[in-house]
Amino acid sequence: MTLLLETRGVSKTYGPLCALEKVSMAVHDGELVSVVGPNGAGKTTLVNLLTGLLEPSSGEVLFRGKNIAGVGPVELADQGLARAFQLIQIFPKLTVRETIAAAVISRQKKRWHLFARLSADRDVDGRVREVAEIFGLSQRLDTVAATLSQGEKKLLDVASAFALDPQVILLDEPTSGVSTADKHGIMKTLMAAAERAGVKGIVLVEHDMDLVSAYSDRIIALWEGRVLADLPPGQFFADPHLIETVIGKRRSF
Repeated sequence: MTLLLETRGVSKTYGPLCALEKVSMAVHDGELVSVVGPNGAGKTTLVNLLTGLLEPSSGEVLFRGKNIAGVGPVELADQGLARAFQLIQIFPKLTVRETIAAAVISRQKKRWHLFARLSADRDVDGRVREVAEIFGLSQRLDTVAATLSQGEKKLLDVASAFALDPQVILLDEPTSGVSTADKHGIMKTLMAAAERAGVKGIVLVEHDMDLVSAYSDRIIALWEGRVLADLPPGQFFADPHLIETVIGKRRSF
């Protein structure tokens, strides 16, 4: 399998605090890799390193063999790695069309004044409609993002990242705040969208073990800034001590 994204012995310290210690991980072509762990385990720090928001204190972060430490999410999106950033929380007054268009315009390196004439720009409008259709948002294009249901907001967040045409996408708890009944529906939509869009790899940061069990190819468990396990789901969930350590209780799946 082709290696897409990896860290090699990455550590991150903040003064005397060690948030990550010698973490090595890899994402290959065709994989969905879940990152799990209790609060304070280092999940957010790891994602911020993977998306270029932070530079490691030591070690390497590589995307397709190229060092991406600290390059930032905009440059990384141009290279083919995107992160869902919950844009609707930043721009709640934009419509669905405008929210997706913001990503499309960024990807195509066009000017922001195109918001005034989105429908007149065929390339932008066509891509916006295509992404909206993939995520079931075609009938909501002119709806203000803040008025969407929680599930639709989550889909819009991720749709904006997909509009950047990434090869690898990082999803940080994409179903948080969504009812249990809707979570699998959203994940199925995301998986189908990833396949249709040609996304080669997914990193999922998730606390819901039902989703982790159902959709992961591998599971990386962090504990106090270190890799506690890197296993396929069958082996991971067969270890009751590991599950108890990661989520703080025993659970059957």
